[in-house]
Amino acid sequence: MNLRARLHRHGGLDGVRLADRTASHAVAELVKAPADREMAQRLAGRSILLATEGQMAAAKAMLVLDGLARRMLLLPPGIAPEQLPAIVRDAEIDLLVTDRDGPLRETLPDLPCITVQAASGAAPAAAPLATEWVLATSGTSGAPKLVLHTLEGLVGGINTAATPEPGTVWSTFYDIRRYGGLQVFLRAMLGPASLLLSEAGEPVSDYLRRVAAAPVTHLLGTPSHWRMALMSSAIGALSPRYVRLSGEIADQAILDALRAAFPRARIAHAYASTEGGVGFTVEDGREGFPAGLIGSRAGIEIAIRGGTLHIRSQRTARRYLGSEAGPLMDPDGFVDSGDRVALRGDRCHFLGRSSGMINVGGVKVQPEEVETVINRHPSVSMARVKPRPNPILGAVVEAEILLHDGQEAVADPAALKAAIIAHCRAHLDRHKVPVSLSFVTDLPLTPGGKLLRTPS
Repeated sequence: MNLRARLHRHGGLDGVRLADRTASHAVAELVKAPADREMAQRLAGRSILLATEGQMAAAKAMLVLDGLARRMLLLPPGIAPEQLPAIVRDAEIDLLVTDRDGPLRETLPDLPCITVQAASGAAPAAAPLATEWVLATSGTSGAPKLVLHTLEGLVGGINTAATPEPGTVWSTFYDIRRYGGLQVFLRAMLGPASLLLSEAGEPVSDYLRRVAAAPVTHLLGTPSHWRMALMSSAIGALSPRYVRLSGEIADQAILDALRAAFPRARIAHAYASTEGGVGFTVEDGREGFPAGLIGSRAGIEIAIRGGTLHIRSQRTARRYLGSEAGPLMDPDGFVDSGDRVALRGDRCHFLGRSSGMINVGGVKVQPEEVETVINRHPSVSMARVKPRPNPILGAVVEAEILLHDGQEAVADPAALKAAIIAHCRAHLDRHKVPVSLSFVTDLPLTPGGKLLRTPS
């Protein structure tokens, strides 16, 4: 059953709204069947690249295209124009649906095009297709992979039988054209509940003020999103009932900071990825996850193989697209997340990405492990650890640090750096301790909200 049909079947859309910075729409009006049958015929069975300036246009188009299109690729922000021809080729795209001009159209001059406004008026398909949803990975470096999902898999982790609490309003720092944001969009629409969309490039404080004014009750983002939010004076106006982190390691420092900021909220950190789908959610206030989650439960199986987390379920993606793409699953049907995990007593702890380790004289260092230690220091808001070339060891560890109160408030920067180094020495092996620290005014995030990594 396609997305629009699910909404019609569910009903209960009175008062449910989809809003962004400039407009608010009744969802009941958005899912009313448009009447343009000629447009429906033009879209039927096509493999569509959906490229919009904003999230609202994408949301409206998704409601229409699911069930009409054979395949729908959601183009997220941050994709370089030079990457588009390969994306179109690998996804076998034969139609562009967009509201954009300029570099996009110039890069794809031979691809047939329909405007988002025209496409959004298409009538429903008489015999709906099982549209394939294609998402780009939101990794911290390199070209994105194209990951094929089904709607059934995307909504597999959503409890559509539960009735939302009165007044529920969802929002997320994520863009709904990426996996994390799409999950929130689908969760809100199928709730059903209202959804407030963020906006690319919007200052964090401005977004938080909109969140407070809505008022949003359920707010989601990466740990990096939340660290940035906690540095804003606008955070004090929020009173969410539910706060969730995903997409990066949720260390104890950020969990404790969110508990202090929102003492009455449910605070959860979830494990999910574009390839592996939704794995699990933890709400006990502790970093890592209970070892009891390893094994089979409720249609999902989690295993640790070769030190990385593996997932097998109907929620995972089906495959990668592209003639040169490798297999997404192993022969047993497991997706290797690439996230390294260590079992310590009754708790599993995330160490970081297997592809992101720093080689210090032949010894591997996980940047995230060092960042977790630095983030525990009371003066630190967030840190980024990266390699620095060294003629003897190949590389050494260095760190950039964003302070809670800003570097201009530090009376003695040298003394604070020495204190942070001493803190690291007390908790890390010698080769993992940064050889240098620098205080910075900003740490860049990827368009997916993750700390931007530099190649190791």
